This record gives sequence, C-alpha cells and structure tokens, in this order.
Amino acid sequence: MSVTPEQIHAGQAIYTPRMLQFYDLRVLVLSNRWIWKCPTERLLAHYDRHVSGNHLDVGVGSGYFLDRCRFPTPAPRVALMDLNPNSLEFASRRIARYRPEVLVRNVLEEIAYDGAKFDSAGVNYLLHCLPGDMATKARAFDFLKPLMNPGAVIFGSQLLHEGVERSLAARALMAHYNRAGVFSNTQDDPGTLKRELEKRFSDVSIEIVGCAVLFSGRL
Repeated sequence: MSVTPEQIHAGQAIYTPRMLQFYDLRVLVLSNRWIWKCPTERLLAHYDRHVSGNHLDVGVGSGYFLDRCRFPTPAPRVALMDLNPNSLEFASRRIARYRPEVLVRNVLEEIAYDGAKFDSAGVNYLLHCLPGDMATKARAFDFLKPLMNPGAVIFGSQLLHEGVERSLAARALMAHYNRAGVFSNTQDDPGTLKRELEKRFSDVSIEIVGCAVLFSGRL
C-alpha cells in the first residue's frame, strides 16, 4: 500500500510547541486512563522492562517516558528520532541531562545513519500515527533493524481499532483522529501486528491493555 508525503506529514503535524506543552495532561493523564483504558503507568513499566543503556527512541512525543524510565546505567546513550522538529526539541530539552543525539528522519524510508548501533529501540504510540495498513507501517521495522545490534530489543505500544474493546468515548475520539489524519489505524488489529513482528523478530510478545497493544521482539 503506497502512502503520500501529505499522509506522513499529517500524522505528526499535530505536535506543535503549544500542543506539546499540554501533551502529558491531555494524552498521558486523561486519554490513556479514561478513554484508551491503558494507564500511563503500564506504558512506563513496559519501558522499564525493555530499555537499555544504549537506546534509540522513535516517535518521541514529549519525552515523558525517557524522562521517567529507569535506565540500567546512570549515563545511558540516548538518541531521539522523529520527523517533527518540535517534538525533537521538546524531548531533547526534557532529557538534556543525557545529552541525546537528535535525528530528523522518516521511518517509512531508508534511514541514513553511520553511528554506532543500539541495544534497544522504543516505538511508543508511533504506529497508529503512520499511514497505511499494518504491512505498510511494518516497513518501519525493516528500516530500523539496520540500526540495531544483534540481540537488541524493539518495543512499544499502539492504539488499535480492531480486535480490542473500545468504549463509546474511545470510538468517537479515534474516529475524530482518523478523519483528521492524526491516526491511521482503522485496519489495525493485534493479530496482524503480531504476524508482522514475527516475520522480523524472535521472542515476540504482545499484551492487550484497553485499546492498546504493548509489544516487544528481539533481533
């Protein structure tokens, strides 16, 4: 399934400097707990379980999880990758103590990068913002794999449209985001995601929490 530059832009354009100031309250406090039924604490625990001291974060949002998670080392190597410079600036300021590397990249195309590879990659709440069906979104995994060391873990979460229980509020908000182009997840379900992960990774795990799926796999 082909996607246009306009579709790719729409999924990340909402992250303006003003919106990022309210992101934690709007998404992580209110929407996660009361609409998506996936409390932010569960997502943070997912980070704590999988993050390494040599970490790449893709689709960085506000940087909340990198700010709050427990890295296994006091001085981790952290790189931030996103197409939106506002998110990169906001998150890099938030975790300035780690001196993060900042990469403006599109994960749906080959990623130019000649630095050292990573032991973990986080893709939290990224996939539902990427255009196309699940097979199209999963190309992001193909482009990220060359940046990962053997045995590295990729982990993240995604809001799903199919195969999960959604309240009336969740259905309404998800429909609004899909109409606006912020989400593109009307064809996404946990089984298809698991199959795409298993094509590329070993030790694949998925867990449904509310409207979200938490997943991981190893290279």
